[in-house]
Amino acid sequence: MPGPKLTKLELRIMETLWTRGESSIREIQEAFPEKGRPAYTTIQTTMYRMEEKKILRRVRKVGNFHVFEATISRDAAQRRLVDDLLALFGGRTQPVMVHLIESGRLTLEDVKEAEKTLRSLSAKEKKL
Repeated sequence: MPGPKLTKLELRIMETLWTRGESSIREIQEAFPEKGRPAYTTIQTTMYRMEEKKILRRVRKVGNFHVFEATISRDAAQRRLVDDLLALFGGRTQPVMVHLIESGRLTLEDVKEAEKTLRSLSAKEKKL
């Protein structure tokens, strides 16, 4: 299965690393909106756990703080989330598609892009 499973907080931390690049714990904490911002120690503990899971790594030490970077791509994390979501529906994509359409989140442009991707994959398979 692609990528490790991330908690909501881990995903928000990773989003900051993917967007901003290398960051310290303080920089990541300050990237959260002030209202409801997790404590520094909460971010620190979570990041150390993420480091153990090899989701991020320390790249250098500046003064008395460490700078971290992501070791997994946004793509890998998103694939894992989508796979987990589909597993809830027994691997069936139809209920997810219906919800996206009914909620207005899936546009005609999205469908056209998906068709283009399917055609491209189909053409590659025929060449094999």
